[in-house]
Amino acid sequence: MKDFYTQFTKKANMEQIASYDSGLRSHMLGIYNYMGGALALTGVIALLAVQSGTFLSAMYIMEGSSITGMKPLAWIIMLAPLGIAIWLGFTLNKMSFAAAQAGFWGFAAIMGLSLTTIFLTYTGSSIARVFFITAATFSAMSIYGYTTQRDLSKLGSFLIMGVIGLIIASLVNIFLQSSALQFGLSIIGVIVFTALTAYDTQKLKELYYQMTSQNDAMSKAVIMGALTLYLDFINIFTSMMRLLGEKR
Repeated sequence: MKDFYTQFTKKANMEQIASYDSGLRSHMLGIYNYMGGALALTGVIALLAVQSGTFLSAMYIMEGSSITGMKPLAWIIMLAPLGIAIWLGFTLNKMSFAAAQAGFWGFAAIMGLSLTTIFLTYTGSSIARVFFITAATFSAMSIYGYTTQRDLSKLGSFLIMGVIGLIIASLVNIFLQSSALQFGLSIIGVIVFTALTAYDTQKLKELYYQMTSQNDAMSKAVIMGALTLYLDFINIFTSMMRLLGEKR
């Protein structure tokens, strides 16, 4: 009887683990699908904006195809993603699911507008090359974060401090326009956000197990997770563009 109970309990535990693993895979797939959709929307918006003479004339002071200055609208759009990302981070969990979706897709669209400078500054071939390098780097680190047994939570405080430092230094460099500082920030940006990709993936995985019985919260957790990984990807991409991109 004891052996039967032990085998029954073991089988039940294995079925529960299998159920969790299946649910986790579905949860993470939902996050990656949202993230991939957001990246596609960002790219399409950026390409359409670059081809719009009306938009470019409203954003930039241009001589031919070269940007010689930025108009007030360009500064607003360039800084808007930072403000919206902070706002979403504090309010997304309080929104309805429909509002959270709208905020997420709206953020991806605004990001597309803010990335027009990259499409105007660098060649199409170098943008494509850096995108695939970023995708490979992101994928490798996300897989590592998903599969590793090592606790990455200890890196959290250090990486968050790194992000804050990058934001402050980047804002300062808008006025300094130091190429040396920009180069250093790009290197640090690649390192910090590459490490954050692994950290955030593991954190999202652990969050799933804490929220398995909260359906509404889980739905919004997918969007929040997609936003988190989307930001990691975009920041790796933009940092790598500054290091590896070929200017027109």
